[in-house]
Amino acid sequence: MKSIDFLPSDYDSHGRLRLPVLYWGILLLQARTWVLFVMAGASRQQGDTLLNLFYPDHDNFWLGLLPGIPAVLAFLLSGRRHQFPRLWRGIYGLLILAQLALLLWQPLLWWQGDALSGVGLTLVILDGFALWWLLSSRRLRACFAANGTF
Repeated sequence: MKSIDFLPSDYDSHGRLRLPVLYWGILLLQARTWVLFVMAGASRQQGDTLLNLFYPDHDNFWLGLLPGIPAVLAFLLSGRRHQFPRLWRGIYGLLILAQLALLLWQPLLWWQGDALSGVGLTLVILDGFALWWLLSSRRLRACFAANGTF
């Protein structure tokens, strides 16, 4: 496989390739139910109202936490990726699988009778873009590769 030349500014002080900024946004997108859960917990009095607004069906809330687990794990490990190289390399595949699950989940809900909404449609578009970017970003793949190249 061909190596890509990155700019010196693409590396941190330890010589590791920096994770792209968009990577962090995609982690937030994948962990959106976790973010909502933390926000609901932080706003104690309105927490239940907030959860009911986004997840009237509580079963969907608990299911929504599942695809966010790889994103939370990736977030926690990203600063110590050199200490857990095998686990770090495996997270890339988990992120792709979780993103695929999120992309298919909203249309499945529509098929089961949920109303088509602007928020749902926006999430499908964002999830599609995120999956495309996860699969096509050479720099991201290099960040997850063992030696910084792919």
